Amino acid sequence: VVLILAFQSISGAQFNPAVTLFLCLRGDVPWRHLPVLVAVQVAGGIGGVLLAHAMFGESIWQFGLRDRSTGGEILSEAVAAFGLILTIGLVGRARPAAIPYAVAGYISAAYWFTASTSFANPAAAIARSFTASFASIAPGHVPAFVIAEISGALVGTLVLGWFLRETDAAQALAGARRSSRSSSG
Repeated sequence: VVLILAFQSISGAQFNPAVTLFLCLRGDVPWRHLPVLVAVQVAGGIGGVLLAHAMFGESIWQFGLRDRSTGGEILSEAVAAFGLILTIGLVGRARPAAIPYAVAGYISAAYWFTASTSFANPAAAIARSFTASFASIAPGHVPAFVIAEISGALVGTLVLGWFLRETDAAQALAGARRSSRSSSG
């Protein structure tokens, strides 16, 4: 919550390449910004891991050892990213100021309901391959996580578009009915 609130007015609080892709698809972020934003997100994640190692007196350079190659973990990443996109899109439509809290709540819950502990972020998956901590991922397993996260975000974007079109159509129909009743009454 703190990071989203602190950085939303500076950078749009863009920490996640899957979310940045969603924002590009929605037209909120120009496509030409995508490569730079993703590079900064990945560099920031890796920098954060190295800084955490330094703060805890660990060897700065480490590589992930944890096997995260099961189908359930990979599916979990698609589900986590899918839900994150729906959270941002639906909460953003209803209560934009609540997005930081909704995202934090969703990611906290997804930590518990996914087999992968919900990275839901390609930059985080890459960064976590640079630590041997309990949160790590073996570097060879990162590509499957990234593909799953991007896939989940893309499906989430499609489903969100369908939800919003259905909502817009229902609202338009309700407005037309109200207008017809008031003009005939």
